[in-house]
Amino acid sequence: MSFKQSPHFGPFMMLCAALLFSTGGVLCKYIPWSPLAINGVRSLFSALVFALYFRITHHKLKCNRTVLCGALCMTGVTTLFIVANKLTTAANAIILQYTAPVWIILFMALLFHVRPTRRDILTCAVVCAGILCFFLDSLSSGSLIGNIIAVISGVFYGGLFLLNRFPEGDALSSMVLGQVLSFLLLAPTVVQETVFTPQVWGAVFVMGFFQVGVAYLCFSIGTKYTNPVSASLIAGIEPILNPILVAIMWGETIAPLSLLGAAIVVAAILAYQIRGASAPSPQTHAVSGVSK
Repeated sequence: MSFKQSPHFGPFMMLCAALLFSTGGVLCKYIPWSPLAINGVRSLFSALVFALYFRITHHKLKCNRTVLCGALCMTGVTTLFIVANKLTTAANAIILQYTAPVWIILFMALLFHVRPTRRDILTCAVVCAGILCFFLDSLSSGSLIGNIIAVISGVFYGGLFLLNRFPEGDALSSMVLGQVLSFLLLAPTVVQETVFTPQVWGAVFVMGFFQVGVAYLCFSIGTKYTNPVSASLIAGIEPILNPILVAIMWGETIAPLSLLGAAIVVAAILAYQIRGASAPSPQTHAVSGVSK
């Protein structure tokens, strides 16, 4: 039996993706560059990962309106996530981005007139209550702008997965084009930076090649070989581990009110995904695999 045929292959790939994604906060806090410069340069290394994968697997690059919209969403989510990490805590940034399924529910209702179920509405209400905790806390901590940007990052993330559900969409093509676009638009801002030590370049390389490139490949492969319930649970490691790593490495803590909000958001999204995976419907299918 080949490794791919093993029942542990899919969960292993999902675990690798979650662990790699969770290093984003630590690396972002370490690199002394602006968020635009970080995302611009790291996108070059992540694009190389996708280029190698396309060459090895002979995956054809698609380029159509849906794929390009997905590329714009990819650029938006990766850039805004780093900006949010610089302006608020790593915990706030990742948890607020983790609200992506809620925005997909709203997109489905507004753009495609898909009537939300009672469970959809309940999930949105609970997640909004969790988000409110973050914003009430930000009034005293001064991280309001960072929290707003993190939420917008979640909107872009939801849009990325929604676009990839279209027949003409292609997740990998959107990802590689998004990385190329980020590099072309943002990498020139690195000339404004002054710190170019080997350690900084190493951190940027690791962030691009592994934390984004390899992680997204593991995620896309893992979701093919893992049932949605297991995938949702494993992917839920990231929003928990990310702030823990930052707390260990940089001593960054999360305030009690934000901690309450984080617990509410993570519990609501995981419950929604697991319930949706157990009893899929046209509405829930679009969001059953969404977790970064």
